[in-house]
Amino acid sequence: MILALDQGTTSSRAIVFDLEGKVRAVAQQEFRQVYPQPGWVEHDPREIWSSQLAVARAALSQAGLTARDIKAIGIANQRETTVLWNRRTGEPVYHAIVWQDRRTAAICDALKRRGCEAVFAEKAGLVLDAYFSGSKIRWLLDHAPGAKALAARGDLAFGTVDSWLIWNLTNGALHITDPSNASRTLLFNLHTGAWDEELLGILDIPRTLLPEVRPSSEIYGETARGLFDAPIPIGGIAGDQQAALFGQQCFERGMAKNTYGTGCFMLMNIGAAPVPSRHKLLTTVAWQAGGQTTFALEGSVFIGGAVVQWLRDGLGLIRHAAEVEALAATVPDSGGVYLVPAFAGLGAPHWDQYARGTITGLTRATTAGHLARAALEGIAFQVADVLEVMKEDSGIPLQELRVDGGAAANNLLLQFQADLLQVPVIRPKVLETTALGAASLAGLAAGFWKDPSDLSPAGGAERVFEPARPPEEMAERRGRWTDALRRARDWEKTAD
Repeated sequence: MILALDQGTTSSRAIVFDLEGKVRAVAQQEFRQVYPQPGWVEHDPREIWSSQLAVARAALSQAGLTARDIKAIGIANQRETTVLWNRRTGEPVYHAIVWQDRRTAAICDALKRRGCEAVFAEKAGLVLDAYFSGSKIRWLLDHAPGAKALAARGDLAFGTVDSWLIWNLTNGALHITDPSNASRTLLFNLHTGAWDEELLGILDIPRTLLPEVRPSSEIYGETARGLFDAPIPIGGIAGDQQAALFGQQCFERGMAKNTYGTGCFMLMNIGAAPVPSRHKLLTTVAWQAGGQTTFALEGSVFIGGAVVQWLRDGLGLIRHAAEVEALAATVPDSGGVYLVPAFAGLGAPHWDQYARGTITGLTRATTAGHLARAALEGIAFQVADVLEVMKEDSGIPLQELRVDGGAAANNLLLQFQADLLQVPVIRPKVLETTALGAASLAGLAAGFWKDPSDLSPAGGAERVFEPARPPEEMAERRGRWTDALRRARDWEKTAD
């Protein structure tokens, strides 16, 4: 068996896969979300680690397995989330700053005023935005107690969540990451495949903080004794969205997937060379395996399924996230209501750090059903905005969209998505494609599978959503969405 650790934004999960790619056991545990100020999002790194270890042990127990039954561990992780810890004690110096956090927008604005946008775009393939790890590291160095002194002594370590987990899994023996995660930091040069001294210098980040960059599929080492009943090889690392692209078997140039998780993340395989985006999409490493690096174009939507959590927790319209589809189905359409879920600004292709959530088109006839439907449609509209510019950047017309993630279970959402895109939307039988991708990378490294062609294609298609509404109608809806977007733009700055 292969054990996949799927460390996400709101929960840690562990999934056991067999040789056919079937799920044998799943364990999941949520952990605290910390909101110290508006726009700030933090996690306790100790809770990330303890929850991940707990579910790994629980999944093995549930499957009736011991550590000796596991060929390798693969790790998929929430990306950009930034942890700094003391190398000597292994203790974090501050909470992890989560990818959604916007506190470093001013740092990014200052770098833009210095004319640094072009060098980050050319070398790192990224836009200057608070989303990425680089500005978060800078903030932590400036504000975390004792961080600068530890860095000066060479005793401070930085990692995205994969690095933090592997440090703890190996009791500090390994401080590593892979190119898919390194390429999300603003510090990694896509062309050289290494940390970039110029980018480090611009952000004034010491090189000594950074982990070693290793391939996405390789046996790195073993878990420390005492964590499980025997050491387990660690053999795969990928950021969660790149892992999902691998799990969806988008191995050919032009193949694309969209993950409907807390955010929405569309990735398209663009092959062996990084293609610059003209529309502020991200150029990122998809994975490095078998001596070859594969690149992807990515559009990141900050708030996807999280808008459903807001309907549940913020407004109390539903008790469980799964109830949103039934509530939305109580009305035939959104009644002219448009919900722009820019709670944490807007990601690709708009990149507006100061946008905020907006609901337009409300009338006295508006019901909870209309709000629920507008929320789901808002997710799909954001994905359509990304796809439109992705097609222009890549020069590749999309033939189909493969989907996964928790919200991909929502039929109403996927049908509306197919109508908007005017291409088939394919939902696999196995929705755990992020974990499957991590398991696949680890299994290939361990010889569990010999070749990518041996991998299970996520069980095949569970359902294909074909476009059912005329393109003229959907174009009109897109126009109204654009109007709603305009009202959400630049809100925070205007309010100041």
